[in-house]
Amino acid sequence: MEKYAQSSDGQNIHYKESGQGSPSLLFVHGWLGNAEWWNSQQEYFKDRYHIVQMDLAGHGKSDASRNEWTSTLYADDIKAVADQIDSSEIILVGHSMSGAYVLEASLKIPQVKALILIDTVKDLDEAITEEKAEEYLFVHYRNDFKNAVENILPQYLFAEKTPSEVKRSLQDEFLQNTSEKAIDLLRPLYKKDFREEASQVQVPVRAINSDNFPTNIEHNRKYLKDYNYTEIAGTGHYPMLENPKEFNRILDDILKEVNEERQ
Repeated sequence: MEKYAQSSDGQNIHYKESGQGSPSLLFVHGWLGNAEWWNSQQEYFKDRYHIVQMDLAGHGKSDASRNEWTSTLYADDIKAVADQIDSSEIILVGHSMSGAYVLEASLKIPQVKALILIDTVKDLDEAITEEKAEEYLFVHYRNDFKNAVENILPQYLFAEKTPSEVKRSLQDEFLQNTSEKAIDLLRPLYKKDFREEASQVQVPVRAINSDNFPTNIEHNRKYLKDYNYTEIAGTGHYPMLENPKEFNRILDDILKEVNEERQ
């Protein structure tokens, strides 16, 4: 069922609910993504869990007229949906840039019992600064966004085995945005040091990371009290789209582990 919640600055945040069971799984997409990125997970888990797929402001069917783009407001988008779904137990699943935002949002949502990070927050001590993002990313987006999407970003986002139809579909979605909008929506990630939020997180944090780039578990455990990760082989930055069957199996195992620990 398609619904809207209102974020702290009045933006209407789109989400949809399906399935039944407890806890609720609240899926949050990454940069330039949308709720549909989680359709394979919705199909797989809907008979056992309450599934919530949301669009952050500026993405999908949510409002995009925000005056200022900040990590705090993205976290408020997640909180607005969490507050409205009326669930006593929530597991937040955050992909890519939203890994940082679910860390922040979890501190505002008492019902959160665990966090699952998807190919993100691989090394809390190696965060990219806004200056570096400007130098290595944003300058290319401004100069020629289409070229950046088609020729520069694939080096970081895709693996050798990434299906060509997934690449094409993602690139088409990215190119529906202007370069300035793409920059505005991503910039908040690089404006904040999320180690402070990470050190306040009390719930278990689990990750599913591709083997495209390494994870530094020691660095992450300096901040996150209960952190572990599972590697998925052969995918790029979008394992839930590139290899949904294997991704769902791993996520299923993690959910079982987390649920057992809670009981």
